[in-house]
Amino acid sequence: MTSLQLSAKEEMVERFLDAAAGGDLTQVSTMLTHTPSLINQKGCNGWTALMFAARNGHYSVVEALLSHGCDKLSVNSSSQTAYDIAKFWGHRHISNLLCQTDDGCHPVLPGSYSNPQEIYFSREMLDRLGGKRTDNAWLDAKQSEPGTIYLLFSNLSPMVSSSQEDDSAEAEIKLCRFGYEAVKDLLLKPATTLIFLGVEKRKKPSSSSQSVERVQGPPVWFAIGTDEDAAELLKRCREKNCSFPKSANRDLLKFNEEEAGVVAQARSVLAWHSRYSFCPTCGSGTKLDEGGYKRSCLNSDCRSLKGVHNTCYPRVDPVVIMLVIHPNGNQCLLGRKTIFPVGMFSCLAGFIEPGEAIEDAVRREVEEESGVKVGPVQYVCCQPWPMPSNLMIGCLAVAISTDIKVDESEIEDARWFTRQQAIESLLRGAGPAFTVPPSQTIAHQLIRHWIGMNSNL
Repeated sequence: MTSLQLSAKEEMVERFLDAAAGGDLTQVSTMLTHTPSLINQKGCNGWTALMFAARNGHYSVVEALLSHGCDKLSVNSSSQTAYDIAKFWGHRHISNLLCQTDDGCHPVLPGSYSNPQEIYFSREMLDRLGGKRTDNAWLDAKQSEPGTIYLLFSNLSPMVSSSQEDDSAEAEIKLCRFGYEAVKDLLLKPATTLIFLGVEKRKKPSSSSQSVERVQGPPVWFAIGTDEDAAELLKRCREKNCSFPKSANRDLLKFNEEEAGVVAQARSVLAWHSRYSFCPTCGSGTKLDEGGYKRSCLNSDCRSLKGVHNTCYPRVDPVVIMLVIHPNGNQCLLGRKTIFPVGMFSCLAGFIEPGEAIEDAVRREVEEESGVKVGPVQYVCCQPWPMPSNLMIGCLAVAISTDIKVDESEIEDARWFTRQQAIESLLRGAGPAFTVPPSQTIAHQLIRHWIGMNSNL
């Protein structure tokens, strides 16, 4: 008798979950009226009616379930809430509904709703003022103003100072800032590349600086790229421990967030100038225009002077970087290259090809490097990466196959790691299975984002 009653109950739960998954609002409401205990019942893999409705985008069913007091914090066997499911499958209207409190204003679930950490290299402390790039009179006048700030770059490396004597990875470095008098001789040399970076953003100027800014405005920033001897350039700096970092991938991750954004902008544009001295269209020489944001061909007959051509403007190379999630939701796929530090694994990545969508690039690169096939792809965030001028487009992707076959010409190894192993690596616990990339990288943030979807890290 008990087994028959249990079977009848299981059948009712299954019917209820099917109605929610299919968007049958009438049946869901009717069943809840007669059997309120169905509201938080779980089926296969711990899925509730709210999760099924969120997965399939049935807004009215989600509304009804919430009005009956269903548990929004319930998780399935993959530790996913209904919000996580709706957000992953792109049902923003439902995820927005699920993240509201009773007053409709504030998020209630940990991790998933907190503002994502700002991505390194992405903060902009300068207003770029693109409209001023063609105003040569204004640019010339600003160059000699007392408050104007210049940054010096040698071989794409900025001059920096460090407050520490050692070369530890934790030592923060600062950009060396110069005034006009210290660099005016460099501005007269034909080999110098001058880039207008923008005007400093000032939210709340101090009372002592208000009168000066009313007359001159906030400080203007320029970057100077020069082939002058680096040792001679260092003599211009009055600060201690000045240098030009030699390892871009390591040393350029030591700035504070604001200066890192300036470096990303300046280094990317200077790198473009270093590669485009000649016109890609006709091979003639080029000259710098528009505050450093354009190169014009010196050949008056060149077709690049007629119309808009992308060869005349700084290029940005888009790269997809993706955290691939196992079909069970509790593992992620990471790979490593031979140049990585011992034990470090990272997200797979690759350049987007011409005429290729972001989602297609993710699927292609993952399969080429690891042999794993990918289904759904979701954009998460992006990061400017001035090495020399990339835009890292961060995504989550769900695998539809799990067998790994590494392309050794691309990467050295690829493995599935459990959620717990990823947590231990993020927390730097004892004996982690692998080490994650530095927190300044988008790969680190994608791993943290995946973990944070279901835990309060």
